[in-house]
Amino acid sequence: MNVSRNQKIRPETVRVIACGMIAREILAIRQQFDLEHLQLTCLPAEYHHYPDKIAPSVEQAIKKAKAEGVKNIFIGYADCGTGGLLDRVCEKHGVERIAGPHCFSFYAGNDLFAAQWDEDMTSFFMTDFLARHFDAFMVRPLGLDRHPELREMYFGNYRKMIYMAQTDDPELSIKAKKAAEFLGLAYERRLTGYGDLVPALRAAANH
Repeated sequence: MNVSRNQKIRPETVRVIACGMIAREILAIRQQFDLEHLQLTCLPAEYHHYPDKIAPSVEQAIKKAKAEGVKNIFIGYADCGTGGLLDRVCEKHGVERIAGPHCFSFYAGNDLFAAQWDEDMTSFFMTDFLARHFDAFMVRPLGLDRHPELREMYFGNYRKMIYMAQTDDPELSIKAKKAAEFLGLAYERRLTGYGDLVPALRAAANH
């Protein structure tokens, strides 16, 4: 096939099957690096609370993508509490996922997160998504608005909240700090950006 100098070869579509909690970040990276051939399919963010639903739902999404003729598929999940079940699905279907145990780790950078774990193991982690949707995603589902005594049950073993900020947004920082105060935790903010999510998506896009 002859291609003129001014004509670009359009990259093949890559279907990213991802957690709804990181959809905004994936779209931001897609725009930042001009990766328009990344096609995003999101599964419900609430699976964060029900990790047993992740692996079977991802498998159904993979099968659907293949049935639609998509050849390149990337999984926008870390293990995320599946206990290795997601890896089995990925291996079965010959697809890759984001490396790491969970989104907090790959946002921080998996190597850095592991190196700091001894210091951070009593910390509750917050992201932009959780700061933005703290009431709808944490307070009400856990019943903390109706039964404040449950805070000690759920969060009594934590000592501080670490807000891993993907963006430098003052309003989200205020929300995260208020969430820490609500939970009775000390507050720390770390501007992580998108961490390992960037190289993972760029590698998938160049598959």
